[in-house]
Amino acid sequence: MDNKIKELIAIGASISANCQPCLEYHIGKATEYGVSEQEIKEAIEVGTLVRRGAAAKMDKFATSLRKSSDTEKIKTDSECGCNK
Repeated sequence: MDNKIKELIAIGASISANCQPCLEYHIGKATEYGVSEQEIKEAIEVGTLVRRGAAAKMDKFATSLRKSSDTEKIKTDSECGCNK
C-alpha cells in the first residue's frame, strides 16, 4: 500500500476517532504525497459516515440498556482499554 492510500485511510480514521489534531496532521501529509483535494474530501466523507453509523448504533444500544435490565447481561471481565 502506498503512502497516499495510507494517508487517506488515516484521514477517515481521524474523523471516525473525532481527533482534530490527527486530521490536521494527516491532511498535511496527504497533501505532501500528492493526494488531491477531492480525494481528501471523499476520505472525510467516508470517515464521517462511519462515525455517524457507529454513534447511531451506540446510541440505540445505550437507550435499550437504559430502558431494560440488560445491563446485567454485559460482561465486566473484559477490558475496553479506556482505563489505560
